[in-house]
Amino acid sequence: MTYSVQQIAKAVGASAEGDIELMVSGVAEPASAKHGEMALAMDPRYASSLSDGAAEVAMLWEGADWRALGLKAAILPNRPRYALSGVTRMLDKGQGFKPGIHPTAVIDPEAVLGEGVSIPALVAIVVGMTGVLILSNMPEGQGAWWRRLDSRAAILGIGSGVFFAVSGVCYRGATLQIAVDDPLTRAVVTLAAVGISQLIGMGLWMHLRERGQIGKVVAAWRTAGLIGLASLGGSVCWFTAFTLQNATYVYAVGQSEVILSLLASYVIFRERLSWREGTGIALVSVSVLSLILLV
Repeated sequence: MTYSVQQIAKAVGASAEGDIELMVSGVAEPASAKHGEMALAMDPRYASSLSDGAAEVAMLWEGADWRALGLKAAILPNRPRYALSGVTRMLDKGQGFKPGIHPTAVIDPEAVLGEGVSIPALVAIVVGMTGVLILSNMPEGQGAWWRRLDSRAAILGIGSGVFFAVSGVCYRGATLQIAVDDPLTRAVVTLAAVGISQLIGMGLWMHLRERGQIGKVVAAWRTAGLIGLASLGGSVCWFTAFTLQNATYVYAVGQSEVILSLLASYVIFRERLSWREGTGIALVSVSVLSLILLV
């Protein structure tokens, strides 16, 4: 694309003198400038090289005698470096690289892009975790909260959280291994494999430890079926999220289910929320909204 001397001078906030309608298609050093290009000689030390090139217009220093240099026009900026940045934006054609992956590029088949968590997002996650801890601190508990960590319920809860964390990372890894572009398809295929394995594992457990429960589950198929469908919808959303985003962020945003559970208890069962629950909900809400805006 070409610009007139006047257009370039106006764009960079400089004065133009001489034939300001001359067209410029690019810039070059004074000695190598071709016809139609503007020479860059914003220091008097480079002016002597103008005669070695074919430029008819140049960007010089303020107050330069451009006629004595054999030019037809000149741009005289009072801030040369600032003006140079503007000229670069207008006339630089770039490296000429086309978008996409170059056919000669070599990518190791075992290369994996690392997944990290930014500092602001980590802060948001900590805020949300604090809210969950406040919500999980039952008022009937005795003593300081850290003295209750050795209880059977706390140990089971922490152990469950550890396994959930590991499984979430594995779920994301599994979804990324499926060679399909559609994230929903990858999520459904992974969920099917996970669901079948859980069905087999739970079936064996109930058969070995609680055989009577299998018949009770079958007898309550209407209620169990509705619960299963609702759980299936939630699982599809979870696995689709694992396909699209870092498992850490998915679990952090998923803490919103705590808020929804408490609100459901308030709306359906008319249970009043305490200040502690309100504080926990506020912290989790801030965490979730922050992650949505940051990620």
